[in-house]
Amino acid sequence: MTGEAMRLFSESPEDPFSIDRAASAVVDHRGTVVGWGRRAEELLGHRADEVLGRPAIEVLVDPGDRDRVTEAAAACLRAQGWFGVVPVLHRDGHRVRMGVRGRCVAREGPFAEWFLVGAPAEDVVQWETDRAVLEALFRRSPIGLAVHAPDLRVLRVNRAIAGIGGISPEDTRGHRIGDFLVAEDAETIDARLRQVLETGHPMIFTEQSCRLLTAPCRERFVSVSAFRLEDSTGEVLGVTQLVEDVTEGHRARLRLALINEAGARIGTTLDVGTTARELVEVLVPELADCATVDLLEPVSRGEEPSQDGFGPVRREAAKSVVARAEKVLHPVGGLIHFAPDTPQGRCLAEKRPVLVAHVEGGLGMSTVAQERAAGAAALGVHSVMMVPLAARGLVLGFVTLWRAHNPEPFESDDLTLADEFAARAAVCIDNARRYTRQHQAALSLQCRLLPGELPELSAVDVAHQYIPAGAVEGVGGDWFDVIPLSGARVALVVGDVIGHGLDAAATMGRLRTAVHTLAELDLDPEEVLSHLDDLVHRLAAEQEVNSRDFPNDQVTGASCLYAVYDPVSGCCSLARAGHPPPALVTPEGQVSFPDLPAGPPLGLGGLPFEGTEVELPEGSVLALYTNGLIHTRGADIDAALARLSQELSGSARSVEEMSRAVVEALLPAQPTDDVALLLARTRVLPADRVATWTLPAEAQAAGQARALMTEQLSVWQLDDMVFSTELIVSELVTNAYRYGGGPVTLRLILGPCLICEVSDTSSTSPHLRRARSTDEGGRGLFLVAQLTERWGTRYGREGKTVWTEQSLPPASSPG
Repeated sequence: MTGEAMRLFSESPEDPFSIDRAASAVVDHRGTVVGWGRRAEELLGHRADEVLGRPAIEVLVDPGDRDRVTEAAAACLRAQGWFGVVPVLHRDGHRVRMGVRGRCVAREGPFAEWFLVGAPAEDVVQWETDRAVLEALFRRSPIGLAVHAPDLRVLRVNRAIAGIGGISPEDTRGHRIGDFLVAEDAETIDARLRQVLETGHPMIFTEQSCRLLTAPCRERFVSVSAFRLEDSTGEVLGVTQLVEDVTEGHRARLRLALINEAGARIGTTLDVGTTARELVEVLVPELADCATVDLLEPVSRGEEPSQDGFGPVRREAAKSVVARAEKVLHPVGGLIHFAPDTPQGRCLAEKRPVLVAHVEGGLGMSTVAQERAAGAAALGVHSVMMVPLAARGLVLGFVTLWRAHNPEPFESDDLTLADEFAARAAVCIDNARRYTRQHQAALSLQCRLLPGELPELSAVDVAHQYIPAGAVEGVGGDWFDVIPLSGARVALVVGDVIGHGLDAAATMGRLRTAVHTLAELDLDPEEVLSHLDDLVHRLAAEQEVNSRDFPNDQVTGASCLYAVYDPVSGCCSLARAGHPPPALVTPEGQVSFPDLPAGPPLGLGGLPFEGTEVELPEGSVLALYTNGLIHTRGADIDAALARLSQELSGSARSVEEMSRAVVEALLPAQPTDDVALLLARTRVLPADRVATWTLPAEAQAAGQARALMTEQLSVWQLDDMVFSTELIVSELVTNAYRYGGGPVTLRLILGPCLICEVSDTSSTSPHLRRARSTDEGGRGLFLVAQLTERWGTRYGREGKTVWTEQSLPPASSPG
């Protein structure tokens, strides 16, 4: 049976030393050929009458090989047997490498004879390789392998599959699958193996449950592939199955499906109680046998929770599949007090989940269930989790999950999943609570959606001002952004959503998120505005359908100015959509308003946008602002622009001082519209901090790139980064050479970080993936991702650029 199974893994179906395939001969004690087989004549050309009675070394060995053959004969004599490869002389004079086995044959008298069998060395090596592969499959393969007879009894298993069952391979022989697995799972596997036996169609990567009789309550899943075994005549010998434990992957997919379901089922209304009930409906029974939602009392009334996140809670929802659980649980609507030293109290006060995987004994039950410990023990509760409901940094309450029927204890992955559900539900609950306080919520939302502390950049020095409108007008949708881009560039954005209130603030947040996403794609400014135009158009259509209750808050459009500045070239690309033009302040203090095509406002749909590129000397100031700065009641726009120009001009000041002066001069105490102002003073990277090379598209490009990079890093005194950068450059340049075509451009930029860019003429984007253990490649970009802070791809008119950013050692950061 083992030999037949081996045929499936080898191109050589038979033993080269078998009787019908091997050459055979007999040599007496003097080395004279006394026996000659037919197969020997076929392989070596010598007829029996030509070799019988003659010394073997004379007729079968080339003179130049006689010393080697003599040593082999001596070794055979000493060990009474020998196996190896020797050159044998063919009848036509050429040498044939043969694998030879020799065994001593006893005869009457004092002398022995030697029985020799041989086969072409290539066949012998192939056969030995096949045997080694088969042996490795059963002894060292991490994938389970089982061979079954036609009646599905086990003939042989490897160590991997024996390890799944916790038994030795020898103990499985002669048994059936049902001797090791629970009946339901064994019947499923048996039925599928019989189908493979009957039809001959293989089974590929079929997942199924695989619960052991020794641990029937422990959930386990395996991926099974199977194929039928046949001999050379087509007779069925059995079936072989490959088994891999995929329990963790199966659980991960179930969790992902549950997360997707939760996203659709939680938060369908702006009602706190409904959202709490939706949460427990998702949790039970998929994750827990019982789940309850308890909210801090102020939250249940729609008020702001206390800052310490502690106090009495009210039971908002509960669900259980355990009989009589309602007699043990606190009733829905009831007020509950938990002491600070209980798990529930710690969950609220510390804002951290609590996992009690095993509730042991009466003391453990009294710790998690307090006065209801006896009832919980009677239900069979054995594992508990408490997860806080937190939104915007405030604890709204917590979720409690119990297991009683399910024998598996909660584990860390379950806690992570429950935390994800709780996070989603908390947002929904908080939105419902804030529904009754629209203006305060809108103002808080607006402030949270705007950038906090702006990043420090080598391209520009920035300052900003944001002034919300008064309470009567309501919060608007003005926003600004400073977005770091690849290649040390920066995107400067100012936008204004038409309208006021919660919808305007929410739309602003969506647009700002969209701008961040589009900026990551490194699109041209006019392309960014085109995508935003489509988004605003869709949002307006959605709001038109849902605007019956809030007709005054409907968002009808937006304006935006998007600019990208490159400190390497000193050029700035700009495009605007119905937005006021920027102001440009030269290093000498002169102010102008570039002639930038206005473009239609966002939301009209289908109209083009045009971009403009201007060169900005180092020290120039670019001023971006929203309508609220110049459209004030009773003021002429031209006069406002003249006033703005006056405040920006003059002697050199910091951008912070300039922004404060503009706001104080142009805005009243209570502005009627939101105002966003963004000032950016440009910098230009010195030429000695940028190095660019064009490499030919040939196999030596990676080596040239490494050498050039190493020399440049040495000049920059970054020798400690040579090793990691070599790996990055090698991978990127090799990919560009293999898949890009055309010349390859390598650029290094030294700023707050080390930037490496590789450009080619291809538009194909590289993708990060995790290579399997059997893959020969696919790990390059994964390695790049581990060695860098950030990496990505941007596209140009003539190809793409793959870029990476690496943090500099503290002592090497440019001053």
